[in-house]
Amino acid sequence: MKYDFDRIINRENTNAIKWDPVVLKEMFGSEDLLPLWVADMDFLCPQPVIDALTQRAQHGIFGYSAPASDYYDAIINWNKKRNNWEIRKEWFVYTPGVVPALNFMLQTFSNPGDKVIIQNPVYYPFANSIRKNGRQPVFSQLLFEDKKYKMDFEDIERKVKDPLVKLFILCSPHNPVGRVWTKEELIELGEICFDNDVLVISDEIHSDLILKGNKHTPFTGISDKFAENSIVCTAPSKTFNLAGLQLSNIFIPNDKLRQNFQQTMMRNSLTRPNAFAITATTAAYNDGEEWLVQLLEYLNETVLFIEDFIKKEMPEVGFIKPEGTYLAWLDFRGIEGDEKILEKIMHEKAKVALDEGYIFGKGGEGFERINFACPRSLVDKTLRRIKTAITR
Repeated sequence: MKYDFDRIINRENTNAIKWDPVVLKEMFGSEDLLPLWVADMDFLCPQPVIDALTQRAQHGIFGYSAPASDYYDAIINWNKKRNNWEIRKEWFVYTPGVVPALNFMLQTFSNPGDKVIIQNPVYYPFANSIRKNGRQPVFSQLLFEDKKYKMDFEDIERKVKDPLVKLFILCSPHNPVGRVWTKEELIELGEICFDNDVLVISDEIHSDLILKGNKHTPFTGISDKFAENSIVCTAPSKTFNLAGLQLSNIFIPNDKLRQNFQQTMMRNSLTRPNAFAITATTAAYNDGEEWLVQLLEYLNETVLFIEDFIKKEMPEVGFIKPEGTYLAWLDFRGIEGDEKILEKIMHEKAKVALDEGYIFGKGGEGFERINFACPRSLVDKTLRRIKTAITR
């Protein structure tokens, strides 16, 4: 079937935090803002998922549930087809989201006072989770050269030698800068971490959202050696717009690591996903590929639209073209060097709610993250509001 990604879906009164006036007032100071911030989509999810959930709801009994073999087969087959990645059923560990999983991993694989490396500017819950669990974030800032971000391997190699460094949390693809790391980059990182006995936790939640001309490499799929020293975090939430169902699949090939992590999950009584999450995930991976193909075509066209608009209408704004995700990373440093003034311009003049670059850590100041997984008319409206605000 043909999906209509230009259709405006009214999300009012659906408990959607992205559009909720109370949330917007609390977080951005005003209810009257066009929200392109939190990373969920303003598109209907795949029709087979809607149909499967409808059928499940009509059954009328929503008792304790556990995934059956079709659930595992759907995910295994999907990853084999999409990424040529061989996953085994015994690697699976369920968690109610990737961020909760990161918190539980910090508790399982490190001790209070230990250090964890992250690459900023990066998804801000990484640093928040590290600090809240009594660990120390160690920042290896990405290099920004010729409008492209790169890993600073020399810096990483220096920092992993600290005996207190136990973990490296990798964002792959990277949020917010949109990099899809090459296999060669991941191999270099993996060798450094392996040689220094640092466990790699690879957040690959955006791994199905790879834009034209790029290819995702699952970290554990690179080699058996890396598989024994890494954990990969995935979820259907970004791929199929199912974040509200709160399910993620964590893949841990190393038996000892997996058993230790399972013990943590058991201590917290988190061992089974809910009935609707199981149904939606199985349907999405079995029958959602055509939807995803069409979605990626639409997102690629939106990237070209943003690029063209900025070039013609706001040439002083830098556009870091994403290789993956549905997040655009815009550079406003040539317009306003003070990130708080820039934030005020976005909220009070442009009347848009975006994710401010500075919340992603050092290197994010002066940038704005825009979620373009919405009808292109909303992207156009947002960009025009920004243009008017910065040219007054």
